[in-house]
Amino acid sequence: MAGRERVAQLLRQLERAACRCPAHSHSYYQASEHTSCGKTDYAFEMACSNIRYGEGVTKEIGMDLQNLGARNVCLMTDKNLSQLPPVKAVLDSLVKHGVQFRCYDKVRVEPTDTSFKEAIDFAKRGSFDAYVAVGGGSVIDTCKAANLYACHPEASFLDFVNIPIGKGKPVTATIKPLIAVPTTAGTGSETTGVAIFDFESLKAKTGIASRAIKPTLGMVDPLHTLHMPQRVAANSGFDVLCHALESYTALPYHMRSPCPPNPISRPAYQGSNPISDVWSRHALHIVAKYLKRAVRDPGDMEARSSMHLASVFAGIGFGNAGVHLCHGMSYPIAGHVKTFRAKDYNVDHPLVPHGLSVVLTSPAVFMFTGCMCPERHLEAAEILGADVRSAKREDAGVVLADTLRKLLFDLNVDDGLGAIGYTKDDIPALVRGTIPQERVTKLAPRPHTEEDLTGLFESAMKLF
Repeated sequence: MAGRERVAQLLRQLERAACRCPAHSHSYYQASEHTSCGKTDYAFEMACSNIRYGEGVTKEIGMDLQNLGARNVCLMTDKNLSQLPPVKAVLDSLVKHGVQFRCYDKVRVEPTDTSFKEAIDFAKRGSFDAYVAVGGGSVIDTCKAANLYACHPEASFLDFVNIPIGKGKPVTATIKPLIAVPTTAGTGSETTGVAIFDFESLKAKTGIASRAIKPTLGMVDPLHTLHMPQRVAANSGFDVLCHALESYTALPYHMRSPCPPNPISRPAYQGSNPISDVWSRHALHIVAKYLKRAVRDPGDMEARSSMHLASVFAGIGFGNAGVHLCHGMSYPIAGHVKTFRAKDYNVDHPLVPHGLSVVLTSPAVFMFTGCMCPERHLEAAEILGADVRSAKREDAGVVLADTLRKLLFDLNVDDGLGAIGYTKDDIPALVRGTIPQERVTKLAPRPHTEEDLTGLFESAMKLF
């Protein structure tokens, strides 16, 4: 009896400690109210890849493929990485353990529907029984798509692409095993069932989202992060930062609509929830402690490996909760790039790296959303180093926005959208490119109009 009373007491304490605002109070009674499916969802589901972490763990990959019974493996990477130690470590392990493989090294940094289709064609011709992706989010996402469509040879490309651009069909076939070896500390793609690409005709990003395509295993080897140039480390870290902030402030799962008629239709991005909150909050603490160190000193093993783990933690958080406006607005920013080419990226085409395209709008976005859950915005600002002891609830958005601007200034980020080639004349196109991103924008805690999006892009033209 005493044990039961203690459990009840702890539950009551947790409920009292929870955020009380309408948008984010994850009190136990709220979920239990829903005994049947109504207009909004009543449940959330946690899914992520198995993760193995450790310095030098890549040497085990040949044994893993043997254990899976793999006889014909597709190894995917990009041209730059194909000459670097992370790929060599994988190749050495495959050769040592007698694993038969073919290598595809034509993955495009910031992939497009065209580059996805080229990888898919390679996968279909190869009849592979397992996949290995060595690289950042571009490589891992491309490999997810290749695996998916090779297992659905009858599908057209738009069948699995997110609504409203594609048909958003559920995945029905069994997907082959995929081992992801991330070499950047940002996307968290090794943990998620999401694959993002530029849809060239719309000049905006979209993607495929299904738990079925998440990697079987994410092999997180911090030695690989030592090869990231400074700006790659910074932009990857900004992606971790926004993953954590957006998933922590996303619309709660029990307020997301519609309620799925069948569990297979429940989206991968479900809204903030008590489990994702833990991972997102922890990722923020690591970012606050290690991001600047990881950018400024490529040899700082503690900082680089910690950010590698932060990417995983944030990936588990946003992979189940979702992201919202920063990411939704980032897709047209990357898609409409004119001549800007980011430093430290060895590419032959204009490029706004994903993490940069996301973080440039973050001060404007969180100033806009701050009124919906001020406690969470203030908590995030405090984790990132702000003194919030005298801050008022109504100032939460401003406090977090100012905290983000200081962090971006300290890390020498380009001064807003204007610094990467955009003008106010481009805003209507950027707004139009954001509207189709409802998979993520509908998870924003604050409702927004086209006029609101216009104002956010205007505010993001200059940061400092």
